[in-house]
Amino acid sequence: MKIAAVAAHFGRDIDQCLTKIEMIIGAAASQDVDLLVFPDATIGGYLGTFAGTDETGLPPVLTEDSPELKRVAAAAGDMVVCLGYREFAPDLPYNASVCLTGDGVLGRHRKVHQPVGEASVYRAGDRFAAFDTPVGRLGMLIDYDKTFPEAARTLAADGALMIACLSAWPASLTNRAPRLVQDRQTRLFDLYDCARAAENQVVWVSANQTGTMGRLRFLGQSKVVGPGGEVLARTWAKAGLALTELDVPAEVTRARTVLSHLTERRPETYA
Repeated sequence: MKIAAVAAHFGRDIDQCLTKIEMIIGAAASQDVDLLVFPDATIGGYLGTFAGTDETGLPPVLTEDSPELKRVAAAAGDMVVCLGYREFAPDLPYNASVCLTGDGVLGRHRKVHQPVGEASVYRAGDRFAAFDTPVGRLGMLIDYDKTFPEAARTLAADGALMIACLSAWPASLTNRAPRLVQDRQTRLFDLYDCARAAENQVVWVSANQTGTMGRLRFLGQSKVVGPGGEVLARTWAKAGLALTELDVPAEVTRARTVLSHLTERRPETYA
């Protein structure tokens, strides 16, 4: 199958976001992409700061069955598409992602782990679960979730052969490098992508925002990582598609033939 991770900027204007989403889906369809993963906060953008609201305001809130998501589903057709948005909930919305095709929603995830400053804007999710799709069993994480090994491990243990990680991951706010490729957050972003893929022996699809929102400058660095931790395709800091073609079940099986990390675990010793 063909798998692609999107690197692009998405702002507050919902109609502009939807138009860009449709254009990217169209470009991916022309290359016969089967699984397309967008960044976190695809519809309406992410925050502009971690210190309360700023001139960018807050991302718009959508319901889980909003017309905007139906419009994306119509554009997706047979393609499996993952994207992020701010989902309505009483008191505080969730930072949420959805996986869908033209036939409807296949799975959802609500971001569990929250960096400093996000808890006043988003409600935390409370679970990780894989789900079946036309391209295979898949799990989703959002942004900071990937920092915690238990999150990806839970999805792999639930049968996920692929994990889509949707991010709006910014450069360092306290020690900003002159070039994004030199930024310590770029190093960490790449490190987590490769480590989570290798330790769980899964295909890892990492999509990230580019550009800026308020004080935040996003890294890009979207990529597809194989089950051995090898980067198969990437965008670096620029907008674009990280696209690769591979037989996911075969690659995962090959990675687990001699050393199978999931079956050789010793959970009784980990406390």
